[in-house]
Amino acid sequence: MKVAIPSETGEGLTSVRSGHFGHTPWFTIATIENDEVVKVESVKNVDHNQVGCGGVIEFAHSLGIDAMITAGMGRPPFMRFTQYGVAVYLEQQTPIVGDVVNKFIAGQCPRMVLENACNHQH
Repeated sequence: MKVAIPSETGEGLTSVRSGHFGHTPWFTIATIENDEVVKVESVKNVDHNQVGCGGVIEFAHSLGIDAMITAGMGRPPFMRFTQYGVAVYLEQQTPIVGDVVNKFIAGQCPRMVLENACNHQH
């Protein structure tokens, strides 16, 4: 399973996570097999100001992810990821990406529902 976490830096599991999906500078991609992280990639995000939220969604989806763990996400990206079959999980307490991944593996990140999505416009 490939899981993406919006991140402030490209430092892998030691990165500080980003507070919002659309404007994240990086995605940390953790590949998880048998409850263990077997691969970590840091991928620079596209520029939201140039491509808009739709471009960020398409870019993230193009990374072949199965899930996104986010502290916040608007309704349009949440709905688009859901349509693509990408599960969105909510985790708002943990500042370090590796700790977020460990919570996810432990089953401590709930699935996001539409009511959790941010309701604002960019």
